[in-house]
This record gives sequence, structure tokens and C-alpha cells, in this order.
Amino acid sequence: MTTSNSTASSLSTSTSNTAGNISQSLPQRLLSIDAYRGFVMLLMMAEMVHLSSLAKVYPDNSFFEWLKFHTTHVEWIGCSLHDLIQPSFSFLVGTSLAFSLLKRSAAQSTLTILMHAAWRSLFLIFLGIFLRSLHREQTYFTFEDTLTQIGLGYFPLVLVARARTHITPIAIAGLLLGYWALFAIYPLPSADFDRTTVGVPNEWPHWMEGFQAHWNKNTNPAWAFDCWWLNLFPREELFKFNRGGYATLSFIPTLATMLLGLVAGRWLANPEISSQKKWTYCFVTAGILLFAGWGISTLGLCPIVKRIWTPTWTLWSGGCCFAMMGIFYLLLDVAKWSRAFFPLLVIGANSIASYVMAETIAGWVSENLTKHFGPKPFLIGGGNWQPILLGATTLFCLWLILLWMYRHKYYVKI
Repeated sequence: MTTSNSTASSLSTSTSNTAGNISQSLPQRLLSIDAYRGFVMLLMMAEMVHLSSLAKVYPDNSFFEWLKFHTTHVEWIGCSLHDLIQPSFSFLVGTSLAFSLLKRSAAQSTLTILMHAAWRSLFLIFLGIFLRSLHREQTYFTFEDTLTQIGLGYFPLVLVARARTHITPIAIAGLLLGYWALFAIYPLPSADFDRTTVGVPNEWPHWMEGFQAHWNKNTNPAWAFDCWWLNLFPREELFKFNRGGYATLSFIPTLATMLLGLVAGRWLANPEISSQKKWTYCFVTAGILLFAGWGISTLGLCPIVKRIWTPTWTLWSGGCCFAMMGIFYLLLDVAKWSRAFFPLLVIGANSIASYVMAETIAGWVSENLTKHFGPKPFLIGGGNWQPILLGATTLFCLWLILLWMYRHKYYVKI
């Protein structure tokens, strides 16, 4: 954990002057990045509010059906607001890296930077495994979690970021084309294949035919890799399939998403690019990526599937990320509407702490709210709103902890 309460008096005058000169030449921290990150973390933490449950309480209400769709993941093809949490988090890793590398490069050697990148990669991987292992009888080795996916791709992300700028688009194209080819050439199962053996009901409506069948659930090369890879680790039972279709190899196109964020970060950190051009670049790029993802999918060359992070998903979600980055930049760093987004800034300034709190103490807070206040305050509407009110109160309590950390300038960093 790092704080801003360190004493500058311990530094020599010459060192202070040098640091001051360096800091003046570096780009300032953008509020838009913290606000966007806070928005993403709020969407993730809001799972405890259970807004999707209202669709069951009011089955004929179109608004609650819409709310359910955007607060849950789509089953396979398509995109909801909730599906954009992980790509946004990954995108912002790349965006933030563009700023942090400028500062590190001015004060650290290449070896130091790469050693820190390797340490951060390992820490994120093991933190993701640790959080997924909570409440289990043994360590649950899984690598499709948000943190582990970022950890697997973080070191190569830094390597590309340290290379010449033109390498970045080449790397993005190479990752997406290579991942697409891996799925395209992988043999399809036989016509009489029993889908239930890989956890897919035979009548599942999202099963694809023709060329797009190469991206079906649990019959693709990413699934085959996990059947080998995950069984190398101690497990409660043999791994046969992931019920959600998620896969370890998704870190490859996720790396492309982080590289897209790196591109955005380089624009935003460049003092020679005007503010108008920065948000214009974001919106234009968003339009190009959205059109490319939609067009390739419409042609039947590759479906938009988040769960296996298809190349078209990388393009589509990347377009959404550029659009949201442009909106937040326009509102906070150009229009200066920071006060309106203060609740998001509190969360975004401590994203790792927010993530860990949601995975660890949220349940404890919820239990103690019910224990000390009783169920009555949460039983409005005959109990239909109980999980929502209890979840919202729990979320508010976590936000108050983050507010205390924000006020005292305590920031958890890796």
C-alpha cells in the first residue's frame, strides 16, 4: 500500500529539484481514467444489489427485463453492459500503463521496469486464484478470472509498450488473426456428437452451425487446452469443461484489448495532441472498431462472443471502451465536471481494493447488517425488494470504507 503522507524532507535539495523538473515534463493524472475505472468497478460491485431479480418479481415489466439483460452476462453471442466490465478493466490497464511507463522510464532502468512487470503479473495471477479459492476445501486453480487474465498478459503488454510505437498495431493484428486462425482450423466434432458430455444441452439455442461452429461452447481449441492444462494442477475432480465456456487462452485476445487501451493512453498522455483531437480520436476509433466487429460477425466469419473472447468481441468491446473513454475524458478533463463524478472517483482511485473488498468482506458486511439491524428495514414491498435493499446498503458501506481511504490518501497499488 502506498500513501501520499511520505515526508519529502528526507530528500536532498538537488534530488527534489530534479524530481520537480521531471514531474513538470510528465503528463498529469487524468480524472477521466479514475472515473471510468470507478464506473466499471461500480458495475462489478453492483452484482450484490441483485437488480436482475426484479424481472422475476415483475415478469411483465419491459424495463425490468431490460435491466436484467444489462446486469447479467449474455449466454453466448452478443453484448450487455455487464459484459463490458472485464474488457473495460483490461482496456484501462493499458491506458494507465502509458502514463506509468512515462514516469518509470524517467527514473528507472529497463531491467527494473521489467522486473516490476514480472512481479505484478505473478501477483495478479495468484491474487485471482486466491480469491476464487475462498470458501473451497482446496486451492482452485483457474485462469479465466479477470485478474488472472490480466496477469497472464501484463508482462508481454509491457514488452510491447517498451518497443517502438508502430509495433503496437502489428501486435494487435497478429494476436487477433492468430487467435482467429487457431479456432478456424481446429476440427469440428462429429455430427452425432453428444453435447451434454461437455456441459451443453442438446437443445441449447445458441449452438451454431456452419463455419461459425468453430466457436461453439466447449468444443473449441481453448476448451481442449484447458482439458490438458488445468488437469496438471491438484483438483477436487477432473476438469472436463467450464460451465460458462470460459477459457485460459482468452488472455491472448485480452492482451489485444489491453494494447488497444495502450493506444488510447498514448494519445491522452501526449501533450502535443490537443484535447479536441484526443476525444475525437477516441470516438472515431470507436466507430471503426464497432463497425469492423459487427461487419466480420455479420459476414459469418467470427461471432461476437465474450466468454471465449473472440477477435470480433475484442473489436466490438474495444470500440465500446474507446467510446466510454472519450465520453469520460470529455466530461471530466475537458468540461471539468469532476464534482458530479466524485462517487466514481472514490472507487476508481482504489480499484484493486474495491475488487478485493467485493470478493472478501461484502458477504460479512451483509450478514452483520441483517444481524444488527434485523430484517425489517429490508422487507419493503413484502420482501420482494429485500435482496436489493440489503445489497445496496452493503455496497454503500463498502463505498464509505473507500471514501475514508480516499480522504486519507491511502491507495492500494501493486
